[in-house]
Amino acid sequence: MLKPTGLSPGNGDRVIEIGAVAIEDQSIVAEFSSLIDVDREIPWRVQQVHGITNEMISGEPRPAEVLPEFYEFIAGSILVAHNASFDIGFLKHEFALLGMSLNNPSLCTLKMSRKLYPHLPNHKLKTVGRYLFGESMREMKMHRALADARLAAMIWLEMEKI
Repeated sequence: MLKPTGLSPGNGDRVIEIGAVAIEDQSIVAEFSSLIDVDREIPWRVQQVHGITNEMISGEPRPAEVLPEFYEFIAGSILVAHNASFDIGFLKHEFALLGMSLNNPSLCTLKMSRKLYPHLPNHKLKTVGRYLFGESMREMKMHRALADARLAAMIWLEMEKI
């Protein structure tokens, strides 16, 4: 999962945090997480959503350092994300800025949850997580990339049992 400066790479928004987990045999076996220092201010309203401030990303690795490492982490993998088209769109844009491409297949837990749980009031990551995991969700931090990636992985693993 990722956290950007806004909603559209077409408007110049950039990825400022990436979090991902690798799954083997129904278990998380590795994690990748990094803040990213970009040449774009994080609007106040966006900071309120994910809690990442301009000060937090200042001095963090630049995209040219983080994205090649992330590319190696996801090599040969199916990417699973909640609202995958959002994350994949941003990743393709960021990779293109570095002359790289992203061709990994992807699965979307948002689309899957809409089909499997049509009765839910909404299909936000947190809502689906609470439905599937109940009280254990209270301890999870939300709206940061790695925590969201962990939860999306748990949701996907649970939905795969059906």
